[in-house]
Amino acid sequence: MATDPLRAAAHGTPPLAARLEPWMRDLLSDPGECDRLLRTYGSPVNVHDFTPLQRNAAEMVQSGARHGVPLRVFVARKANKTLGLVEAVKDLGHGIDVASERELRQVLDLGMSPADIILTAAVKPERLLRLAMERGVPVALDNLDEALLAQQVSSGLPAPSPVVLRMAPEPAEGLAPTRFGESAETWLSFLDDHPLEAAGQRVDGIHFHLHGYSARDRAVALTQAIEFIDRLREGGHAPSFIDMGGGVPMSYLNDGEQWATFWEQHEADLLDGGTTQTWRGDGLGLRVEDHSEGPRLTGVRDVYPYHQSPVRGEWLDAVLTTQIAPGVTVAQALNERGITLRCEPGRSMLDGCGLTLARVVFRKHTSDGVPIVGLEMNRTQCRSTSADFLVDPVLVRTGSQARGASHKEAWNGNDGAFLVGAYCIEAELILRRRICFPAGIDVGDVIALPNTAGYLMHILESASHQIPLAANVVRSGAEFVRDGIDLG
Repeated sequence: MATDPLRAAAHGTPPLAARLEPWMRDLLSDPGECDRLLRTYGSPVNVHDFTPLQRNAAEMVQSGARHGVPLRVFVARKANKTLGLVEAVKDLGHGIDVASERELRQVLDLGMSPADIILTAAVKPERLLRLAMERGVPVALDNLDEALLAQQVSSGLPAPSPVVLRMAPEPAEGLAPTRFGESAETWLSFLDDHPLEAAGQRVDGIHFHLHGYSARDRAVALTQAIEFIDRLREGGHAPSFIDMGGGVPMSYLNDGEQWATFWEQHEADLLDGGTTQTWRGDGLGLRVEDHSEGPRLTGVRDVYPYHQSPVRGEWLDAVLTTQIAPGVTVAQALNERGITLRCEPGRSMLDGCGLTLARVVFRKHTSDGVPIVGLEMNRTQCRSTSADFLVDPVLVRTGSQARGASHKEAWNGNDGAFLVGAYCIEAELILRRRICFPAGIDVGDVIALPNTAGYLMHILESASHQIPLAANVVRSGAEFVRDGIDLG
């Protein structure tokens, strides 16, 4: 840590040092530019550079090519709302997965081809279905009610509408149950009773959505999807692809030992019942229960696995080389049938594409003596659906100490402090981990939250208290400019 000034100024105990892209290092090593961005656009500001997207997507495509499987990446738009993401995806020749009418209209307005879009929204009102079907955008049908509504919409259109049947894999071989899709048997029965040709539709492919990141689970679901395609083709349909949805793993940390050490210490602290490195002893999904042989931990970790291996291309290698019959791998089964594989990753494609900057506005202690540092942002502006974002922040010195001014309340954070936000509730934590500031932290300094472009910026952001949403800027040449999503 001491050899890297970006790491040394702020870190958790134990540390969870973020993997930083070169463009992030350049920005965070320039206090003047960080300060300028916040003065220009307000705090917080979401800063984007989509250069790493090309590398991330290429890892997946190259994995497919190694095994002879054509693979197309459809980046999940819901993971990041910027128009800059859409432009980057379009320029690279990949596709977009959309989940709402606004997302769909925006990508169409930006010139994305309907063949490069898939609509997967969990709820699809008639207005959304009509827009997609009139424009020829493939629609992933989730359930029979939706399928009936889609037939009503498509029956009056001049050209067949492409549909994709979302299959709910049978919860066999350890697969967790899912709320998404219908069973293959249910779809086959529906097609018998409601012929697609009469409704102006055709089946282009099969889709499924699984929770988690297990390569084995993807292979099991792909096996069922291949069998489903065989039966559809026997019935006269001509599906050409399987879309395995998202859940492609990535790592925020380079050091897997740091991740293991964090959990060892966290679990030991919980069992000990003393001071933990989390706010008010938050177990992050774990809890202590009394047992005849002493306290024990129950529950599950309610956070993203911030270090994983393998990721992206190597993970897909594991999926495609899984044997699904004696001497037959997933890749061979797909190749024999001429099936293209598709995926809809979000977080793993946005790995390295963004960070969030926020201004330090106060330092104080709670009534029971816990140090806290207030940021001009709220907790929804760095949060996905799990309990917390655990990666160490980066401190950029732009406050009075950095300017050489004296401060009668110079504040040292060797013992660690918690970052809190603008909402008027006790649990308004930006990070639930205690963060140390060995050289202190001052009002006016900047806290950078690394690698937040995938979900963390936007999926839960809220404008409660009528505080404006964070501004979004994207690199354009040598500068960062306001993204079009903020300009209406």
